[in-house]
Amino acid sequence: MSENKVTFIENEILGEGYYAIDHKSGLKIYVYPKAEYTSAYAVFGTKYGSIDTRFKRSDKDDFIEIPEGTAHFLEHKLFESEELDAFQRYAKTGASANAYTSFDRTCYLFTCTGNFKANFEILLDFVRHPYFTEETVRKEQGIIGQEIDMYKDSPDWECLFNMLGGMYHNHPVKIDIAGTKESIGQITAEMLFSCYDTFYNPSNMALAVAGNINVDEVLEVADRLLEGAEPVTVERAFKDEPESIVTEYVEAHLPVATPVFCFGYKESLDAPERTLAEEVAMSVILDVAAGQMSPLYKELLDSELINGTFATEYFNGFNYAAPIFSGESSDPKAVARKINECFSNLKKTLISEEDFETVRKKQYGKTVRAFSDIDTLANGLVVSHFENEELFSEFEVIKNMKLSFVNEVLLRSFDESKAVLSVVCSR
Repeated sequence: MSENKVTFIENEILGEGYYAIDHKSGLKIYVYPKAEYTSAYAVFGTKYGSIDTRFKRSDKDDFIEIPEGTAHFLEHKLFESEELDAFQRYAKTGASANAYTSFDRTCYLFTCTGNFKANFEILLDFVRHPYFTEETVRKEQGIIGQEIDMYKDSPDWECLFNMLGGMYHNHPVKIDIAGTKESIGQITAEMLFSCYDTFYNPSNMALAVAGNINVDEVLEVADRLLEGAEPVTVERAFKDEPESIVTEYVEAHLPVATPVFCFGYKESLDAPERTLAEEVAMSVILDVAAGQMSPLYKELLDSELINGTFATEYFNGFNYAAPIFSGESSDPKAVARKINECFSNLKKTLISEEDFETVRKKQYGKTVRAFSDIDTLANGLVVSHFENEELFSEFEVIKNMKLSFVNEVLLRSFDESKAVLSVVCSR
């Protein structure tokens, strides 16, 4: 690709839009200008997360397996260089920088109120120039080992992964994102370079900038610093996952004032990933059934079975999906029973037109409000790209959502035989 292809995508409802750029390097770049803002936010992401432990490059014949926790380990190491690390460089320009590894992606980000170009140059430079040695890898193994121990002492984190371990027999989503001390002990510098060359290819990445910036200054830096590479596609592979769960109840013990719980329903998948329409439908269902205006929420709160920490989430990604409920409770098993009863009854009566319209309008308003936050915008652009969606797609999905479809999703979900309750409590 010799030239950049720039497309402006506008939303009539919001009266604003963003630039989608097919950069000559092979990278997809998104720029969402917000001239009235004083700050800028940039995120550089790759579709490479903790679940990617077995894969095959498009230019290779065989699948390879890597240790659990490698994606997170690589994220940590990428900040280093032979001289100053990226955090030290950002400290000189006044930016606030960070990074995260999730189940499905790794992202590097910064936010600033000035010196945008200098900060943007740092981001592109360190993400595109890895530096690993066996000595620094050994040092990092000790640091991340301590981090793994720290997460073991986090009741919420431990509760979530215990629930996932109760759901999944083989899928790597059940493994802590940081891996285990044993798995990260197998990581080598050569392995990190191999994973970097595979997943940090521009064709597997996306870059998004939002806030007080313009497309010309973004492209000036990108044109100068980004080099092209032969595109590489990645084929993921997982061991067969049974439909059944491993166990319906998991209990662990940590010093907590009130027991922490995570309760979820393992879903059967007819495709590797849920569609945006299915995700929106599930968010409607969760709000109707267990949102703060629902009878279930009021009953649980009035009977002091839950407190303000109660939350719902549709947890889903590549080859995994589960609606989950979490919080604190003096009697988590009673909460789980009440949730089961709620969905058993809801499947008989189905969601009413009135409840559907109320929540649909609420979801629409929430989506509109999200466009005032530049952090949400930039991260949303990257996530949308990896899901092969457009940032404004959710507006159309919510607008055109049918009650019949939402009830179809309800009826095929929330199977009590695939429900798992995880509890962390004091002994």
